[in-house]
Amino acid sequence: MDIQDVLNCVFSAWYPKFKDITIKSYILPLPKEFLDYLQADGVVLPEQSVAASGKHDEDDIEGEELDVDWDSADSSETKMPSFPEFESLMKKIIKNLGGSVFPKLNWSAPRDATWISFDKTLRCTCPSDVYLLLKSSEFITHDLTQPFLHCKDCANGSNVTVQYELILRKWQNLASGMEFRCFVRNGNLTAICQRNHTEYYEFITKMKEEIVSDIKAFFYHMVAGKFPSKNYVFDVYRRDKGKLLLIDFNPFGAVTDGLLFTWDELEGLRGDGQEDQQRNDQSEGSTSVTSSVETSNTQEPVFRFVEHPEGVQPHPYSSFGIPEDIKDLTSGEDPYKMMDLLNLKIQQMGRQDSCDEEGD
Repeated sequence: MDIQDVLNCVFSAWYPKFKDITIKSYILPLPKEFLDYLQADGVVLPEQSVAASGKHDEDDIEGEELDVDWDSADSSETKMPSFPEFESLMKKIIKNLGGSVFPKLNWSAPRDATWISFDKTLRCTCPSDVYLLLKSSEFITHDLTQPFLHCKDCANGSNVTVQYELILRKWQNLASGMEFRCFVRNGNLTAICQRNHTEYYEFITKMKEEIVSDIKAFFYHMVAGKFPSKNYVFDVYRRDKGKLLLIDFNPFGAVTDGLLFTWDELEGLRGDGQEDQQRNDQSEGSTSVTSSVETSNTQEPVFRFVEHPEGVQPHPYSSFGIPEDIKDLTSGEDPYKMMDLLNLKIQQMGRQDSCDEEGD
């Protein structure tokens, strides 16, 4: 994976060419002050959003005593940022797209931040929803700070100027079992995987041949030869038989989740008719919860999905809603925190013993 492969996956680089087969979207270049806001510590919503969300009808507050003296607020409070023009544009776009959107930056959507949203989705109906998701996402931080981390030529990343953009896409109620991740190597479709790999969908087993056939037809008729990289990953949504919707493009490499595949396996499927059959045999033996359509001389893509309910895995984003201290304690990554916890427990036990002695 090279820097150019990552740049080819920037949303604004591929959307104009594929806009007829994907979700309607708007692209907004990010002003510098908004970029600074996204990279600043803490989660402080812009002034306009707070003011809008704080409005109440007189009937709502009738009979309530509002005895808070807002003028006496602590002057050391973090200053609220303000982007009136940018926010006004966002509101117009959200309205044009039917009142609901989901956001992303150049490459990533804040999927790891859904724990903070009201309905645990990426659905946004106002700018403050967008701000909250973007500010709470480690995926977004990666886009802003380390977009070329896994590239072979990452040392040249400092010479690349990235124009960061906010993409607002029309909200779609997509059935999670109908989305698939597809891996392309040397211009050929080599592997397919169910996108939501933490769930079991019985219908996939019954329809696996149809699914593979539809995705192959969609790839070779609508995508192949049009995307500039030879190696890449794309996600599709199968609305119905023969009806597919392009969702996104991603780089072919460790920065993209291989889901039910390892990247060693994916890199072994070279897509040039000379795949390493021994590697394929080994991968079949190591994935008892998945099924596949064998790779053959006709280069049929390997298709993996959760074949049995017993193969269901924990959701990969569930840990993002847990405080870092708790994760460090449970994983043992920070021994000093464990020592502090034990010392605190010993002190509590000592105080309890003292209280018992006094009671006697």
